[in-house]
Amino acid sequence: MFAQVVFPLPFRNSFTYVIPESLSENVKVGVRVVVPFGKRVLTGFVIEITDKTELKEKIKPIRDVLDDEPIFDKNSFKFYEWISEYYLSSLGEALKNSVPYGSDIESKRKIVTDPDHCQELFQKEKKKTTVKAKLLEALTQKEVHKISHLQKVVKNKNIHSLLKSFEKAGIVTILNEIENAKVGIKKVKHVRLAKPIDDVYQSIPEIEKRSPKQVVVLLELITQKEGIALAELLKKIKTNQSAINSLKKKGLVEIYEKEIERVYKEIYTEELKSLILTEDQKKIITRINESILPKSFEAFLIHGVTGSGKTQIYVELTKSVIQQGMSAIILVPEISLTPQITSRFINLFGDSTAVFHSRMSLGERYDTWRGIISGKYKIVIGPRSALFAPLKNIGLIVVDEEHDHSYKQQDIVPKYNARDSAIIRAKFCQCPIILGSATPSIESMYNALNGKYKLLELPDRVDNAKLPQIRLIDISEAKKKKKMEGVFSESLLEEINDRIYKKESVIILQNRRGFATQVFCNDCGEVLICDDCSVSMVYHINKNILQCHYCGIIKTVPKACPTCGSISLKFFGTGTQRVEDELDFYLPNAKIERVDSDTINRKGKLGEILNSFRNGEINILVGTQMVSKGLDFSNVTLVGVISAETTLWIPDFRADERTFQLLTQVSGRSGRSEKEGEVIIQTHNSKNFVLQKVLGNDYKGFYDKEILLREQGEYPPFTRLGLIEIKDEKEDRARAAINEFAAHLKKYEKGLKISPPTEAVVFKIKGNYRFQILIKSSKKKDPSGKLLRNAMLNALIEFNQKTKFKDVKVIIDVDPQSVI
Repeated sequence: MFAQVVFPLPFRNSFTYVIPESLSENVKVGVRVVVPFGKRVLTGFVIEITDKTELKEKIKPIRDVLDDEPIFDKNSFKFYEWISEYYLSSLGEALKNSVPYGSDIESKRKIVTDPDHCQELFQKEKKKTTVKAKLLEALTQKEVHKISHLQKVVKNKNIHSLLKSFEKAGIVTILNEIENAKVGIKKVKHVRLAKPIDDVYQSIPEIEKRSPKQVVVLLELITQKEGIALAELLKKIKTNQSAINSLKKKGLVEIYEKEIERVYKEIYTEELKSLILTEDQKKIITRINESILPKSFEAFLIHGVTGSGKTQIYVELTKSVIQQGMSAIILVPEISLTPQITSRFINLFGDSTAVFHSRMSLGERYDTWRGIISGKYKIVIGPRSALFAPLKNIGLIVVDEEHDHSYKQQDIVPKYNARDSAIIRAKFCQCPIILGSATPSIESMYNALNGKYKLLELPDRVDNAKLPQIRLIDISEAKKKKKMEGVFSESLLEEINDRIYKKESVIILQNRRGFATQVFCNDCGEVLICDDCSVSMVYHINKNILQCHYCGIIKTVPKACPTCGSISLKFFGTGTQRVEDELDFYLPNAKIERVDSDTINRKGKLGEILNSFRNGEINILVGTQMVSKGLDFSNVTLVGVISAETTLWIPDFRADERTFQLLTQVSGRSGRSEKEGEVIIQTHNSKNFVLQKVLGNDYKGFYDKEILLREQGEYPPFTRLGLIEIKDEKEDRARAAINEFAAHLKKYEKGLKISPPTEAVVFKIKGNYRFQILIKSSKKKDPSGKLLRNAMLNALIEFNQKTKFKDVKVIIDVDPQSVI
């Protein structure tokens, strides 16, 4: 028998392997196998099994099987095929999303060298700037090297032929070592009685004379009928292992290994509340249940104002699904939203609910994934990666806050959009999908108004709560009237003070991390820019450092301007640290906590903060967009926005939409109970159209204007976009490569609108210069986007075959969320 295997690598064909007789029962479609691949050993996915092959050459055998049960079934496989076809990745790259990181086996090449010998050879090199000289210098640093590290140090990927010549000359040894999976099943030593209790009691008098400690062990084990972890037993009775080893020799106890499941425990907890559904909620639940019970695909868009009870609808519909013996996926955009929604689901559904996100340890993710495959979990909650959970018999998929741009995978291939992909997964599963938001994306609302989705509306808040009163404060005017205290207007400070006095809670939004967003010289005007990125360094006051938020590089704060030597350095712009610092100064008795990616990097930290905030131990929560999403605290009566412009001025076609969504969402955190809420938004441009629509809570008015602008500018939902990006450490190479790619693309321009190659808005990131081509395809002429995808794919194939710039990084993004 032969297996067709695909790998999570950027080529689109499968490879044939012989199935050894010893593994014939284990190899099935949908499992992972360990196979030789060239000189390497890799983990791949079995996608087909046949009893014949047309290959004439010798076929290598499969070495091992990693899974007991298939990871994907026929429906899931069709879904992964769609992902790879639509987002232009290989099938193996798409399937990689179905397994947790760290569970694969592969071989890695290591370079072993004699540093002293390399030092001698380096000294003999006349030109120290050649790739050979740089490589020799790098090899002098230590004995064992990874190829990827050497490529980084030398700043050249083409070092393989040099290393081979070094190996022939005896300078280095190249080893192929198989690296086991980074994570596996955890087993812990346990102890239990090896004989019946009566026999043990008879042995005690004899043992007591010689070793009272052994008697203590036996008496403890008599109370532990199921056995006990060895480490726990030793700690409990305060003894060492020799007593247990002696009892093992006597045949009275046995030591065995037991599998331990690593379960992620959410720190944040809420009490289970009995809620009375509104008439609008009941109507929506009844309507969607019509698609759950016969199990048919239908896409619903729930447009409900903030605090209208969308989460409770998800809960009630999940009850229906579980009662029918089916499972559900609940997607949330950010990890920050998981504590509250997870707590509510666990309160109702208990241990059948699994959380799946990147803050979990490798072991927790692996054990949760195995629990999903085994059928232990019926509900999976998490950000975009949870869409790929290997649940069986899915009866409902929910995409909460469907407008959120974090549903788009920006970092690795395939660059999928979880919201759009969830609709396709629901289609293959023949189940309903719910997209929920108070500020639906322009594309989703357009689809709903045109009948592609069913629009369901929740116009009122639950519990008779009123939408908050919103005020815009023009800080240009406030400055003229000397009514500003640092970054705060006097009005905002007064309102915060009033809420603290009333023992109510406050949320303050500033969508920038750090203390000052720029450091510049007052004499020569020089702004301190990151060496590797074309963005300004951000000042972090707590560590007194400058940090780039694109590449993470850290520098000490200079005492003088590095350009002119002046000591007149100014710190400009406002981040969350500055807001927290000023609040501390103006309100010394208030308890303030900051929520951004700098503060919640420790596991469980966010849950602790939210618990304290709910209990009134924290008065003010200061944060980035994390505090704008999904947080539901009845005691919050004031939301302050320090600067409405942080997203408005970004040169991107979605900037207005993002600003409207962010400000409306954060406003919705206020007044979610009988206490009335207020929102104060500070701005330099209070007459701006977007801010006026936020002020009136007018989603329809915003949508009507934005949809006209999108149509005029030929942007989604009227067109499909494709973005080609080429980057390299050398600007001229990246520029030449993008021009070459554009020439290949020109052959396929019929029916498409292709922009000329341009520098990216952020021209340099992590030492790479970035150039882009934007392609537009009208949905009237190309409804499925096939014309667009074929053009990008064919141009990529031709470019890879003919280019001399083999090392440049080419990124293809279908339906980009941003063109920055």
